[in-house]
Amino acid sequence: MDWYTLSDLAILRELGSSLRQVRLNRNQSQQAVADAAGIDRATLSQIEHGRPTSLLTFVQLLRTLEQLELLNALVTKAEISPLTLARLAKKQRRNAYPPTADTPPTPPPAEW
Repeated sequence: MDWYTLSDLAILRELGSSLRQVRLNRNQSQQAVADAAGIDRATLSQIEHGRPTSLLTFVQLLRTLEQLELLNALVTKAEISPLTLARLAKKQRRNAYPPTADTPPTPPPAEW
């Protein structure tokens, strides 16, 4: 499906319809799913018909329907390029040097 060709409301209808199908495949009533998710049955009905909802409610429904793995597609990890990683490794300190005369002394540990 090309999500970019759909309007925002059409996307909500598709998501609601998919949630409804998952619920039906699990042979669960709207009331049972709504109770388990901690929402009103009418709210679930509205979501299944494509009405806007909060992200929290959507996550509650995904959890109840055991579909949280669908969120994996939304999570991205920042990756460091190998070149940047090599530059950072080059800047890391590799040796400790003895203190010199102009190095301030290390303060004693605090006594708490």
